[in-house]
Amino acid sequence: MPITLPQLERHLFAAADILRGKMDASEFKEYIFGVLFLKRCSDVFETRRENILQQQLDRGLDTEEAAKRADHPSYYTGDQFFVPSEARWEYLRDEVHRDVGTGLNKALAALEEYNTSLEGVVAHIDFNRRVGQSTISDQRLRDLITHFSQIRLRNEDFEYPDLLGAAYEFLIRDFADSAGKKGGEFYTPRAVVRLMVRIAEPQEGMKIYDPCCGSGGMLVLSKEYLDEHRVNAENIGLYGQESNGGVWSIAKMNMLLHGIPDADLRNGDTLAEPMHTEGGELMRYDRVLTNPPFSQNYTRDGIPFPERFRFGFCPESGKKADLMFVQHMVSVLRSGGMCVTVMPHGVLFRGGAEKDIRTGFLDDDILDAVIGLGSNIFYGTGIPACLLVLREPGTKPPARQGKVLFINADREYREGRAQNFLDPEHIEKIVSAWHSFEDIEGFARVVDRSELRDNDDNLNIRRYADNAPPPEPHDVRAHLQGGVPKAEVEAKRNLFQAHGLKPSNLLDSRDDDYYDFTSALKEKADLKARIESDSGVATKEREFNDAVDHWWSFHKRLIARLPESGQLMAARQNLLESFEEALRPVELLNRFEVAGAIASWWSEAQNDLKTIAARGFIGLIQAWETSVLTALEDKAGSPLDHRLVRHLLPDYLSTLSDLEAKKSELDASIKAATVQDEEEADESEESLSEEELKALKKELTDVKKRHKGAESEFATELQGACASLDDDHAKTLGLAILREDLEAILMQYVANHRHEVVGAFETWWEKYQTTLTGIEQDRDEAAAKLNRYLEGLGYA
Repeated sequence: MPITLPQLERHLFAAADILRGKMDASEFKEYIFGVLFLKRCSDVFETRRENILQQQLDRGLDTEEAAKRADHPSYYTGDQFFVPSEARWEYLRDEVHRDVGTGLNKALAALEEYNTSLEGVVAHIDFNRRVGQSTISDQRLRDLITHFSQIRLRNEDFEYPDLLGAAYEFLIRDFADSAGKKGGEFYTPRAVVRLMVRIAEPQEGMKIYDPCCGSGGMLVLSKEYLDEHRVNAENIGLYGQESNGGVWSIAKMNMLLHGIPDADLRNGDTLAEPMHTEGGELMRYDRVLTNPPFSQNYTRDGIPFPERFRFGFCPESGKKADLMFVQHMVSVLRSGGMCVTVMPHGVLFRGGAEKDIRTGFLDDDILDAVIGLGSNIFYGTGIPACLLVLREPGTKPPARQGKVLFINADREYREGRAQNFLDPEHIEKIVSAWHSFEDIEGFARVVDRSELRDNDDNLNIRRYADNAPPPEPHDVRAHLQGGVPKAEVEAKRNLFQAHGLKPSNLLDSRDDDYYDFTSALKEKADLKARIESDSGVATKEREFNDAVDHWWSFHKRLIARLPESGQLMAARQNLLESFEEALRPVELLNRFEVAGAIASWWSEAQNDLKTIAARGFIGLIQAWETSVLTALEDKAGSPLDHRLVRHLLPDYLSTLSDLEAKKSELDASIKAATVQDEEEADESEESLSEEELKALKKELTDVKKRHKGAESEFATELQGACASLDDDHAKTLGLAILREDLEAILMQYVANHRHEVVGAFETWWEKYQTTLTGIEQDRDEAAAKLNRYLEGLGYA
């Protein structure tokens, strides 16, 4: 069975658990990355070594001479690392039992010594480093080696080729989650990176640069963007610099595990020591994308290439180096180049030197857009941040010259428990506004230079694009006398029309400017049921579902052909574009929601689709089977809830459910009979006899035994069902499950829209159904009733 992504993710998470607890994730992450990289290099080396050994034997060499050649570094070139004997996994697993930290240190040093492209990447990792009062024990390090020995990490072991890169991204994200505030130092949420890359639109042949590259996500996603747009992603230059040596090492390994061996990443402070130069000058780039560290100090004295800062120097203290980074980015742009960077909001409105630098940006017309993002999206800070989009001087398109686009997207996010998230629909809305470069009420505004000058070059986003929701209207007459104002209903016309609802089905028109709720509606709870059963609503939702069905019936062939075509990115482009064309005319969801829905589905399904392209539909079923059985073995999650199980074992699940229900029923009956004290028992109720209670207990034991037996047969049942599938049945099943996944996403969007419709009517009910006149009448009736009661008692 191939290794699946969930399986590998659990394996890496379990590796981290071996060290977790004794130290923070920010402290032990490099150990996990180091051991993972060592294991991967060793396993890939063994593949290459076996091939060389066989080639030499086929040429007639004896075993000893063939082995000698297979162990010579000259046979390993390019991205094929030579692994010396002391760094090979077999040696570490079988020989290094004492002073394990030193053994691992020597292995990493030897790996780096024989491979110049790894210089500085792994040798700095010190497994003997003291953390707190102690070092990591030999036992824990042996546990780590033993754990990584469980899975081989060769390409042929994976369900699809770039699986390890995806798993490495998972591990980086997990460490960022665990590291809290420190996570923001090396990881930018991938949705934010995707938004930035969509704005920058890197093209084939370009040089892409991240001066504060962290773990390298900007560069990885820039390459993926080219893959998605079906251009030669190999023809792109990727450059980065990172001041933290440990994080730089993680970035280098990230590139290598994503199959990007030629990315030029340097370790050093970008302001104090920019390291990418050509002919004594700074190298120039077509695109700069970065999330620099916020609120840093710097030293002006001796700073190299001071011409970078032609708009001025920020104060050296006070943690205001943000615009120094921006000036560096602008200074290294090629003609026609563009920079997209994350920035704190303070740079938009603070005075002093920062104000002068902003004025310089505006006077030179290099600031293209300011995009406000929501709060609590980034690791390590709950405050909102923004994106600045800048261009090389003199290269703005004519329509954008002398103007700046402000986009206020601080309400565009999905709320989470510990962190908020940018979803595909939010990205679509922001990117669409960026491209259209026009005013969008409550969201975006194009502002010319003169207005900015009049505001003293204050770039506070809300000053230009205020997205505060309008206050809830309150009609005084309606509050006093009842009725729903027709003006308020008219304002919601587009919402109701999109979902096929006629307000007249819930509201009766009056001769004045008000409606009354129909007499059939007795309480607020009736509104939801009435709207959900409305024929117009049902018709619109059926029209939506029919459009999806029609689209799927025609375009599923693109997925069905993946095993033969392998054209995953071509399928992606066709699916995304055709879906939007098919669903927009229905007009139930807006265009951002339609684009977001299909993008969300692709994001969730892409690993399955990669497996289909690499191993066919049988391979997909095997991958799902492996994930389920691994989760069962690890007691992780609910393997019985996996969609493969629901499709293949409906009778088994039904039997299991019946047994669970019967077990609960018997257990409740026995407890009810035994917990109740005889003396407190209701004499009117017949209690169970001792024989009846004994029979119930016996039956419960039998049911528990049958339930346990059924559970123990789960793996056998699933393996048998999977083994019985031929190619055609596997394809039918795989496509059906992928279709259901899309359906679930779409139905959530539709339910959210329906909820908004219901909410409008519920708000009117809460505001106007109970009138002031009615309240006063109820008060007077209650007072009269009280007075009559008091009179009867002789108190009034």
